Amino acid sequence: MKLLVTGTKGQLARALYERAADDDAIDLTCIGRPDLDLAEASSIRSPIHDLKPDAVISAAAYTAVDKAEDEPDQADLINAVAPGEIAKAAREIGAAIIHLSTDYVFDGDKTGSYSETDAVNPKSVYGSSKLKGERAVAAANPKHVILRTAWVYSPFGHNFVKSMLSLAEGRDHLSVVDDQYGNPTSAFDLADAVLTITKQWQRSGPTGKVYHCAGTGATTWCRLARHVFATSARYSGPVAEVAPITSAEWPTKAARPKNSQLDCSRLLNDYGWRAPEWQASVEKVIARLLDTGSETPI
Repeated sequence: MKLLVTGTKGQLARALYERAADDDAIDLTCIGRPDLDLAEASSIRSPIHDLKPDAVISAAAYTAVDKAEDEPDQADLINAVAPGEIAKAAREIGAAIIHLSTDYVFDGDKTGSYSETDAVNPKSVYGSSKLKGERAVAAANPKHVILRTAWVYSPFGHNFVKSMLSLAEGRDHLSVVDDQYGNPTSAFDLADAVLTITKQWQRSGPTGKVYHCAGTGATTWCRLARHVFATSARYSGPVAEVAPITSAEWPTKAARPKNSQLDCSRLLNDYGWRAPEWQASVEKVIARLLDTGSETPI
């Protein structure tokens, strides 16, 4: 199967590239700026038509959550308009699309995990732009799957796990929010889900549904940080004491949902895929980041 991934430097794009390198059934190409620029709609159609993939993985996005509050037009252009154009270009060549979205489409007021049928109500410009992107993709291409994920981390780019390890290099004590709940998700687990879905399309085709795809089990940012350091300590890596604080004590320009736990049972039911427990996946990424020589593959 021939896959085209938008973006070359993002966490999912890089994880997909690694996973596909070991899979003879997948011919994967990652493409980003300047060849495909989400901020330039005119650059989107040609590379998709030229490569003629079986499916497009719409992974690239505007992810600066706080900055988006000051750049709503730019966030909408990249997260809403561009995905719609990608889906349209894919439809024109008969290709399917998997579009990545976010837990931030929810307001966080629910008790318990969110299912795909729960009402959406984003509290931030970023969340709103991603919701618009979901709707644009669904309207432009019936051969689609939308994957909402959360709290993505990996050895690549900027993410919470890497930030914690980096901060601990110079600080003994950190304060981390302990009243926001979600599912830490390894980009490698997310990549595995994407590849599982696309392979099954060869038999049954895209479902045209929204799915939640996140690490199994939920936690808070504070408890995630503590797990990061407990794991790092076992590998003789950097550690720090973590004090819990409230969201009110760590104000941000963009509001975050207090609870964005995702129920991923629909993905398990339709595609037979479920992410590992988040603690196990965090350990694999930390082992790689600390270059422990671990024989355990990510």
